[in-house]
Amino acid sequence: MELPDDAFKLSHDGRRATLEAKDVCVLDSFQFGGPVMVPASVSFKIRWDATGPRERRGNGSAVPPTDPAAFLGRFADARSTGTFSGSEVGFSFNGRADTTGGFAQLGPERNGVFLP
Repeated sequence: MELPDDAFKLSHDGRRATLEAKDVCVLDSFQFGGPVMVPASVSFKIRWDATGPRERRGNGSAVPPTDPAAFLGRFADARSTGTFSGSEVGFSFNGRADTTGGFAQLGPERNGVFLP
């Protein structure tokens, strides 16, 4: 799936992000990785809004590269909401979801060769 260049938008203060795509062409199968593929399209809009302050996370290159803490980031707890739709011949769906009762974070991260 290839998204348009302007699909992701981040506010100037980094406290709000949106990922949106309309009528993206995909292939659907009736079983994961199955042999029958049919053309379909999907649309979605997901928005993250920070609800708290950013906190530093990770240990960067102070730990081995295989350590799960081998990253640096500044993350804020967030609320996330999304709308989703898709269609193919004979089938379509529309839905909404949010992180009420769940979890979302928003913030920049760097890992791997971007650590130094």
